Order: sequence, then structure tokens, then C-alpha cells
Amino acid sequence: MPSYAMLLPYLSPRTRSWVACLAVSLCWSVPALAEKADRNQPLNAEADSLRYDDVRQTSVFTGNVIITKGTILIRGDQVEVRQDPQGNQFGIVNGKPAFFRQKREGLDEFIEGTGQRIEYDSKADTVRFIGNAIMRRFKGTQLSDETSGSVIVYNNSTEVYTVDGGSANKSAANPGGRVRAMLTPTPKEGAPAVAPVPAAPPASLRPAPQIEEGRQ
Repeated sequence: MPSYAMLLPYLSPRTRSWVACLAVSLCWSVPALAEKADRNQPLNAEADSLRYDDVRQTSVFTGNVIITKGTILIRGDQVEVRQDPQGNQFGIVNGKPAFFRQKREGLDEFIEGTGQRIEYDSKADTVRFIGNAIMRRFKGTQLSDETSGSVIVYNNSTEVYTVDGGSANKSAANPGGRVRAMLTPTPKEGAPAVAPVPAAPPASLRPAPQIEEGRQ
């Protein structure tokens, strides 16, 4: 079957534009494979309080929660972590907003996002941002891509992002609740790269090798 790239020279400008818009509206897909070693790293956490349930294998951290797991950094007001018998970890993060950050495999790039609720699933290798969701890709400290919606899901196994809009995403600046995205094109080989617009620092905290008592 011929690919879209093969058919591109034969499409009219209007058709090309329609296909491009459809692709962005349905799914933002970029290479975003996260650090493979993160899944096997220990989870370190600090918070104001902790409630641990040995029977259910759950830990509920409350108050200025900071969690690190390899290159993963999670921040929130409350984080519930559950582990199954196979050692897979599942996290639910609530905050105003909750924050998630992870390095890409073998690159000086990071994926970070915020939402009112974040669901982390190490078994499925997915992260879901829910409620006023925003996700960004940084190359070093430069913002490369940014998208927003009511729900954003990225799957590290398939390297695919999906973004949903709708009524939950409505605001004064976006009354239609539509998905919005800013995607920086990859320069052609040999062409000078255009520097992305600098963004605010993505996070003031970094994953720590160990938890320090009383650190804010």
C-alpha cells in the first residue's frame, strides 16, 4: 500500500492541509520513548504524612508530595501508590496542578505535563493527565512542543500521544474547549535549526538520589 509520503507530491495543497490538520486533531505522535531503566528503579517519596496499607499494598502520601523514580519526578498534594504482586507500580496524583516529568531515552530531552489529576501505570507504560491538561517537550531547556486539552495520554511503548478536548476544556480564552498544540518542525538535514521560543523553567526540582529529611 502506498504511504502518505509517496502520495504527497500528487495531492493538492488543500488536501495536504486537510490531512495535516486531521492528523494533529486526532493524535499528536512524536518519538517520545522514555528512559527504559526507570521502570526498574526504586521509588523514593517524601511528604508531610504517609498512610500505608500492607494488605492492599498501597501507600498514600499527603502534603507537598515529591516522588522520584529514576528520571521520573512527580509532585502533588496527594499521591496514592499501589504495587501488584508482579512489582508493577500504579500512581494517582492529585494537585493544583499535579506535575509529572521524565527524560527521553538517550537524548537531552524531557517530557513534562500538568493536570488536576495524573494517573501513572508502569505496567502499561502510560501516563494520563486529566483536567486542564498541558504537556510539553523540552530539548535541553528549550520548549519544543506543547499541547493542551481536557485529557492527555501518552504511551511510552507505542510512542503515541492522544489529546481530547470537549466541554471540560472550556475557558475564557478557549470557549470552544478545543485541543491546542504548538509543534516545532524538525529541520531538514544540513539546514540551520531555528531556535524555539524560550520557555519558563520547566521545574525547580530535580530527581534526587536520596530523600533528605525535612527538605522542602
